[in-house]
Amino acid sequence: MIGQGGEPATEPSPVPGISRNVFLLGLVSLATDASTEMLYPLIPLFLTQTLRVPVAIVGVIEGLAEATASLLKGFSGWLSDRIGLRRPLVIAGYGLAAATKPLLALAAGWPLVLAARVLDRFGKGLRGTPRDALIADSSPEHLRGRAFGFHRSADQIGAIVGPLAALPLLAVFHQGYRAVFLAAFVPAALGVALLFAVRETGTGRERARLPSLRLRDTSPAFRRFLGITLVFALGNSSDAFLILLARHLGVTAPRIVLLFAAFSVTYVLSAYPAGLLSDRLGRKRLLVAGLAWFAVVYLGLALVRTPAWLWLLFPAYGLYMGLTDGVMRAFVVDLVGPAHRATALGLQAMAVGLAAFPASATAGLLWQGLGAPAPFFYGAAMAGLAAGLLGARVRSPLTR
Repeated sequence: MIGQGGEPATEPSPVPGISRNVFLLGLVSLATDASTEMLYPLIPLFLTQTLRVPVAIVGVIEGLAEATASLLKGFSGWLSDRIGLRRPLVIAGYGLAAATKPLLALAAGWPLVLAARVLDRFGKGLRGTPRDALIADSSPEHLRGRAFGFHRSADQIGAIVGPLAALPLLAVFHQGYRAVFLAAFVPAALGVALLFAVRETGTGRERARLPSLRLRDTSPAFRRFLGITLVFALGNSSDAFLILLARHLGVTAPRIVLLFAAFSVTYVLSAYPAGLLSDRLGRKRLLVAGLAWFAVVYLGLALVRTPAWLWLLFPAYGLYMGLTDGVMRAFVVDLVGPAHRATALGLQAMAVGLAAFPASATAGLLWQGLGAPAPFFYGAAMAGLAAGLLGARVRSPLTR
């Protein structure tokens, strides 16, 4: 494949088996996620403590922001396939997200915070599926799992770096949230700058047939897989319930932060090896194992009665993420032709994102009506069902 300027888009990088495009996109995600995660835990505090906003408004802001990202992912993937380009949408999405950081610092009331959060998630929805399609375009089929695993590891490293960077910045700026918001613009802008070294692969210009957003135009295997991931997603409630469980068991807020750090470390360490393994053993096997492992972890969360077990279960949950997050994206690409890559990635991300609301609402009702273990028993059952359906009903077109 020839990129802009006549150089191969799959030229090597410092990481063996990872193309230059994928390496750069990993660095972009690392920088951007560090910027985002610097702010994510601070925004609710800024709203409630500085702007004196009711907690209900905080929920509305976050709900609208995440819904925006979920809805846009499907459209942006289709648009990328339709115009035959990835890079402009990726740059626009990351650029828009970077611009929202100083906007937050200027907010004198919650409407501007709402606008900034919706624009940030708009950028996420705009860039996500074209970026994933570009990763697929820039990687040989036999190294596709490795590429997605590398990218997810880099992204999650940013999620660890961001909060750790925010802590000393808060001390330096004497708990001034606005100054931290401005500081977060620096890594975000660096990520956007790196994107200008990323090249188009040229595959979009080779398509003979323009894609539509109709599911019937995708492969039957992809449609079955989409249905199965929806079954799983309806039982996969928000990670806020992990926080609630930890608090229910008496864990203090600082230790909850450490529990999520342990989760992130396991995620980082497992995502890249899982991608490598999927290239050798097959992605479906890894996904079935990952969903089954989720069922085991959630069963453990349902049965736990002392907080000490959470130091085992949170890292175990990180292993589930490492086994499935990048591998699932690679598997979606396996199930469709090149003309539908971004469209399929977008449809899958949109469906799972939209299922998050009923999943969390169900979990809340179960917790309220039957107690803390109930949503985790429910999640374990749905994950077990999804693992069985995936093993029996979906066959990858690849030989592995």
